[in-house]
Amino acid sequence: MPVTYRLAKDFNVAANIIRAQVAPNQIGTLLVELSGDIDQLDAAMEWLRLQDIGISTLSREIQIDMESCVHCGLCTGICPTEALTLDSETWQLNFARSRCIVCEQCIPTCPVQAISTNL
Repeated sequence: MPVTYRLAKDFNVAANIIRAQVAPNQIGTLLVELSGDIDQLDAAMEWLRLQDIGISTLSREIQIDMESCVHCGLCTGICPTEALTLDSETWQLNFARSRCIVCEQCIPTCPVQAISTNL
């Protein structure tokens, strides 16, 4: 089923696919950022539920242990929203929480395991 097409056409909701693990005729997962009018978002999420598509909204946050962080910058290369950046003068990691979409791609990238979620 063309889910993102239906969200756009029927509900005027933009779907930005962050990560996908989908195979034909199998259960899969999508991490999707939805944007649009709040009423349209509610209607779109209800439609998804009626299609037997499980939904969970993210209430988690990325946590960075700055004492463990070695400021190597590996996480900055994988971050799709540039929430993680290196200061070009101090070479220290900066984290813009407001830009983070909790895609969790940075967690396995960190060689010292300084990045986690708040669960």
